[in-house]
Amino acid sequence: MQNTSSTGRFNKRLRFAIRLSLLLLAINMSGISLYATGLLIPMDNAQTNHLKAYGIAYWVLTKNAEISWLLNYRGGSYLMAYSQKVADECTIRNVSYEVLSDAQVAAIRQEIARPDVNMDEVKLQKAPRIAVYSPKNKQPWDDAVTLVLTYAEIPYDVIYDQEVLSGILPTYDWLHLHHEDFTGQYGKFWAHYRNFPWYQENVRAAEETAHKLGFKKVSQLKLAVVKKIRDFVLGGGYLFAMCSATDSFDVALSADGVDICDVMFDGDPMDPDAQSKLNYTPCLAFKNFHIVTNPAEYEIADIDDTYTRPRTLNKSNDFFSLFDFSAKWDQIPTMLCQDHERIIHGFMGQTTAFNEDVIKSNVIIMGENKSAHEARYIHGELGKGFWTFYGGHDPEDYQHRVGDPPTDLNLYPNSPGYRLILNNILFPAAKKKKRKT
Repeated sequence: MQNTSSTGRFNKRLRFAIRLSLLLLAINMSGISLYATGLLIPMDNAQTNHLKAYGIAYWVLTKNAEISWLLNYRGGSYLMAYSQKVADECTIRNVSYEVLSDAQVAAIRQEIARPDVNMDEVKLQKAPRIAVYSPKNKQPWDDAVTLVLTYAEIPYDVIYDQEVLSGILPTYDWLHLHHEDFTGQYGKFWAHYRNFPWYQENVRAAEETAHKLGFKKVSQLKLAVVKKIRDFVLGGGYLFAMCSATDSFDVALSADGVDICDVMFDGDPMDPDAQSKLNYTPCLAFKNFHIVTNPAEYEIADIDDTYTRPRTLNKSNDFFSLFDFSAKWDQIPTMLCQDHERIIHGFMGQTTAFNEDVIKSNVIIMGENKSAHEARYIHGELGKGFWTFYGGHDPEDYQHRVGDPPTDLNLYPNSPGYRLILNNILFPAAKKKKRKT
């Protein structure tokens, strides 16, 4: 009896060991580790959807979890504690992820920490509150930033002149400006579009808002808005601008107290000595530029490189290169340049590229076409805050025209040009070190 009982216990243990081994084998084959402690979202070419990966990172931050942004590690990957909810969300959004053991996480951190490796780890701690400066009436063009925010499932609020002047900006961390003319010249569209209903509606709405808020001219309203935005950056805010918002912002600041608008824009002639009265000191990015005084010319100033010289670039040869910064020393520009490609296809806009001759010396050029002597992606600090200007209108539509349909980002889930926008979205969430000099 004793031998039979011992044999039975042995057989039970054997069957349990076999079942456990089969379970472990199944788990191992499925790619899930019993000792999983980390979840990596790779941002190199292994990623199926780079743009939605940023949305995952933002979503995790809204759950009060911390993320590590691994600068220059596999295209700027994200590392966080393993969570089945996060893994499930990645699957739902078609975002690639990898489950890591404690040993694998430690090995990655050891590699990044090596002094001879151009990598660093940055902690993302809080989901930034995002505002997009945009008119409430429908526009005949699309905004690349709102397109990619919507696609990545990152929430934002739309605000405009009345909200800005009411003092709402300090409640946000990040502000975006896009296809806007802060000089009060309505984008210099007068020559070609003055008889179009959308142009006439824009003029009517802008003048109505200006008068409602106590301004005689739209240019005066826009200058007041620009000053509020500049104060927002000085106080610690993050400003990101594209297309005509980049140069018109600085032109408006330089023309404080100077009438640079001709009669068809504000009802009276411009100051004939306007150019000599410009003050470049308050400008964020540009200096010594010349305004374009002809109301029929589709340019605000010679800041835009497409205006300053004959441009030989076209869709087939228009590229710009991202700079390689030292991740451990120049952490901020390194964050903003994270990408799986270093050569980016160029794209046009009302302001396409920045003439390097008029860029201030303290501005960091992060992307340029060196042979064309033009910058496409620039950054700077102002007071406690930061700003970034990105030339062009839509990274996946080379020459987006008035009235063209919006870009379908389902066709471009791995767009390196759109990734630069989303780097700026997460930038305010990072615990940053000031640039070392």
